[in-house]
Amino acid sequence: MARDQIDMTPLQSRDELVAWLEAGAKPSSEFRIGTEHEKTPFTLQGHDPVPYEGSRGIGALLEGMQLLLGWEPIMEQGNIIGLYDVTGGGAISLEPGGQFELSGAPVETVHQTQAELAAHLAQVKEIATPLGIGFLGLGMTPSWSLAQIPMMPKGRYRIMRDYMPKVGRYGLDMMFRTCTVQTNLDFSSESDMVKKLRVSVALQPVATALFANSPFTEGKPNGFLSYRSEIWRDTDNARAGMIPWAFEGGMGFERWVDYALDVPMYFVKRGENYIDVSGSSFRDFFDGRNNAIPGERPTLSDWANHLSTIFPEVRLKRYLEMRGADGVPWTRLPALSAFWVGLLYDDATLDAAWDIAKRWNAQERQAWRDDVSRLGFKARIKNHYLFEIAKECLMLAHGGLRRRGRIDHFGRDESRHLEPLDQILDSGRSPAEEMLEKFNGAWAGSVEPAYSEYAF
Repeated sequence: MARDQIDMTPLQSRDELVAWLEAGAKPSSEFRIGTEHEKTPFTLQGHDPVPYEGSRGIGALLEGMQLLLGWEPIMEQGNIIGLYDVTGGGAISLEPGGQFELSGAPVETVHQTQAELAAHLAQVKEIATPLGIGFLGLGMTPSWSLAQIPMMPKGRYRIMRDYMPKVGRYGLDMMFRTCTVQTNLDFSSESDMVKKLRVSVALQPVATALFANSPFTEGKPNGFLSYRSEIWRDTDNARAGMIPWAFEGGMGFERWVDYALDVPMYFVKRGENYIDVSGSSFRDFFDGRNNAIPGERPTLSDWANHLSTIFPEVRLKRYLEMRGADGVPWTRLPALSAFWVGLLYDDATLDAAWDIAKRWNAQERQAWRDDVSRLGFKARIKNHYLFEIAKECLMLAHGGLRRRGRIDHFGRDESRHLEPLDQILDSGRSPAEEMLEKFNGAWAGSVEPAYSEYAF
């Protein structure tokens, strides 16, 4: 998330929280695609983490990007921590360990997503290369320890850093060592939201397997194909996971609000100051019972910021966020948006995807989500390997994109962006398995070649 919300409208009732989510519904003619992707900066010389400070640091990179793009700087305590495009709606932000994130503008087609990503990476490279900075397209840093990675100067991250070890084993790994690519998609009504949410939660392990790209930790294989996915299983289970209750009767905007009200908060922002309220619920805050700010009631910005700190496999805000994929090299980035657009933005395909997803119960969904980070395509649900379901889903996505009929200037529809996933399934190997083969072969037991072969 590039910047915290700043709407200080006071909240008076639970109905306002529900209405805020419901206001995200829009006609299908106005559906858009948002793609967010993170990449790990590293020094071209030495392949070390990049600090914020200094003439060749992350701060200097952001300043250079501001001069190049003319975007509005996002400042905190005198530090530039991001950029915002007031015209198009895109943004650049920093994750805790310096991971550089593009939050793409809402666009109409996957073709535009690809063009946006290509332009962004060319712009970043123009500024970063003279500073001696490169970027890595993996789901997790392959060689650095936690102690090596600097923290970016953002107040919310100090609060999260102190809180995370209290609620899980891997919260700091999540913050400082992982990268993801994420697709954000719209819904037309409450029932459309529920159907898309259920389909995408149930099928999120398919995306995890297709994009599994984090098999190394501190220079050695870690025993997983997507260690980023495994990390989320023990980061903070009060705010993460497969949300089984979303498949129960009565699911809707109100049910999500009731869930979010009881998720522990991290912070409340007042001006440029972050007040540590970690561990207390938004419900208590709403009732004026937060010990850090006694008697104070929340604002609309507090609610929006709180929703951005909830991390299930699919997150509801005023749109749906697909959160199951590892960061990957740029040529594969548009494929995630193509996959989910193909499944969710065509009614016939959405119905067919639901026919697949509704076969399973909560225990089965959880078990294959638990297995996918280690087994990838070999994970099973009931009598089917994930590989079989992935092939079925990819076939559906192709059909959905063809029916959308969004043609580029060469006359090609959006299904062409699925080609990297077609190639992965043709090979029968996840990206992580490809890397492990290199590690045990041409890379001669070293992860150093990743800094060239998987760099942007």
